[in-house]
Amino acid sequence: MVGFGKLVEGETRKSIVGYDVAEGVDIRGRYDAEFATILTKDALEFVATLQRQLRNHIKYAMDCRKEAKLRYNKGAVPGFDPATKPLRDADWLCASPPPAVADRRVEITGPVERKMVINALNSGAKVFMADFEDALSPNWENLMRGHINLRDAVRGTISYHDTARNRVYKLNDQTAKLFVRPRGWHLPEAHILIDGEPATACLVDFGLYFFHNWSAFRRNQGQGQGPFFYLPKMEHSREARIWNNVFTAAEKFAGIENGSIRATVLIETLPAVFQMDEILYELRDHSVGLNCGRWDYIFSYVKTFQAHRDRLLPDRVLVGMSQHFMRSYSDLLIRTCHRRGVHAMGGMAAQIPIRDDAKANEAALELVRRDKLREVRAGHDGTWAAHPGLIPAIMEVFDSNMGGSANQIQSARREDAAGITAEDLLQIPRGVRTMEGLRLNTRVGIQYVAAWLTGSGSVPLYNLMEDAATAEISRVQNWQWLKYGVELDGDGLGVKVTAELFGRVVEEEMERIEKEVGKERFNKGMYREACKIFARQCTAQVLDDFLTLDAYNHIVVHHPLASSRL
Repeated sequence: MVGFGKLVEGETRKSIVGYDVAEGVDIRGRYDAEFATILTKDALEFVATLQRQLRNHIKYAMDCRKEAKLRYNKGAVPGFDPATKPLRDADWLCASPPPAVADRRVEITGPVERKMVINALNSGAKVFMADFEDALSPNWENLMRGHINLRDAVRGTISYHDTARNRVYKLNDQTAKLFVRPRGWHLPEAHILIDGEPATACLVDFGLYFFHNWSAFRRNQGQGQGPFFYLPKMEHSREARIWNNVFTAAEKFAGIENGSIRATVLIETLPAVFQMDEILYELRDHSVGLNCGRWDYIFSYVKTFQAHRDRLLPDRVLVGMSQHFMRSYSDLLIRTCHRRGVHAMGGMAAQIPIRDDAKANEAALELVRRDKLREVRAGHDGTWAAHPGLIPAIMEVFDSNMGGSANQIQSARREDAAGITAEDLLQIPRGVRTMEGLRLNTRVGIQYVAAWLTGSGSVPLYNLMEDAATAEISRVQNWQWLKYGVELDGDGLGVKVTAELFGRVVEEEMERIEKEVGKERFNKGMYREACKIFARQCTAQVLDDFLTLDAYNHIVVHHPLASSRL
């Protein structure tokens, strides 16, 4: 296929056993007998059927995104759609939350790696969101092993032998409920072609997981309902409608009742905050709430207003929930969800335990407690944690403030948020810009991309668990500051961000990274390649929509004879 990845040469038909594929499907990922138990002919036919039924709807939705981007770049701003005001004003409810997931007060998230899956399900959280999206580097091995891991987890047979520690990990009797997050509509899966085109990544993620697990999940996890999902990166209710069509088609295929599949939508793009009622309405039989995907939301704010010189962000560490536009977004989400009878989930606590500094660890935990206290008092029904070590502290905050209830859908109606306006949601964040902010963006961005290129999508950096969302904020903020030559006004330097200054910062931060990680690891890693990608993205004339789309080319490896039917 043209445009994605590298080609492995020298393979011959005699040297390889291929996947038995459905008509019109071509597998370009490496053949592995265990992968073949996931990539069965029937499973691939299921994925291909979804893509053929929906490809025109997906293309239209992506074209609409491009048209909206052009409008914003010409000076328009997102807002509530007057045409759907009657729907927003009307009284209607989504289906009631399934009993299996009525209580979601603490959820843990992480990639679909085998040890992570076991530890997360055993963590004491109510829910584990297994991630094919921002916490995963989607190379072929990670994707296929991820599906194997989830299949084994759903059946309760998953185990992992850590040879370094000589320890075997397996599931406890009581585990978290499993949600799965597929990738977004915009991403291709270049290792699988359907009718000569790259498969839509989220349909591959959803389709393979659903095909192999729907029955065992309903028996072992869902109390007769499910499976359960998280849906990322949507910008408009038309994209939710496509997901609803996917769910309906899957339920008909499996012969299960309408509304069995349930999903929480991440509100993590600025346009989507104006579409929350509409998104819930499209998914009303399949919805189990909305989530504040706050890091991607900040990224989306910059991307949406990339042509608006008057909407420059301060240092990203200052863009928290105390900012008016962020608090308004959270409050409106709670009010919208509870009005429609579903969960309003809070944002991520990205801190990780600081094992060698008790004082610093307690200070970090106190920040987490304060953030979660704000969320539960605002009316959120649950929240996210990036590390199992945070769960007891977060659980205690929610337990102490929810009065023994499984959720706050009925008790925290938040009618006071009914008056939140578009102006509230778009208010320009306040704060200063500093050299340290520029340096931190650069240092974190390069290190994240380096890890992503070598197969890690969830990366501990400076006592925080970073995923693609943080790298995206770092990239677009650097790009914005460079494009508009902003003055770094917060540290008394008064210098303007120029290409020359950025070049020096990149060089100096690369030296710092080498010192921090050590020369041997630096030379063995992909830091130099990551630096080129990140710096090119920050200095581009036109802002790319997603960093990972560019970097994806570097992790796709094609094995042209992997399919047995060509």
